[in-house]
Amino acid sequence: MTTQLKLMFEDLKGKTILSIDKSNEEIIFTTDDITQYRMYHAQDCCESVLIDDIVGDLDDLIGSPILEAEESTNSNDDKPGDESCTWTFYKLATIKGNVTIRWYGSSNGYYSETVSFCKV
Repeated sequence: MTTQLKLMFEDLKGKTILSIDKSNEEIIFTTDDITQYRMYHAQDCCESVLIDDIVGDLDDLIGSPILEAEESTNSNDDKPGDESCTWTFYKLATIKGNVTIRWYGSSNGYYSETVSFCKV
């Protein structure tokens, strides 16, 4: 089992990303010092947390230092069909462009809808 060290998303600022591996459930950033950072959610039974949308081109993040790495969250308990829902936005910028990664989490209100960011 791989050991993971939980970090703040802002810790990516100043790093240079060499590659990005993405699925609907996680993103792994590999930096020029060969460190990997994982963004994911450990799913439980009565929840769903997935990447909902990516605005911008992930390739703009590769090869240039990260100038901005910001996380923001917006919750709404009024969405039909879900007792609780959370949108988490991750904004990244380099001199080549900006990318916003939007995660959407929903649950019955008793489970976490947060996204984890850690060093692998």
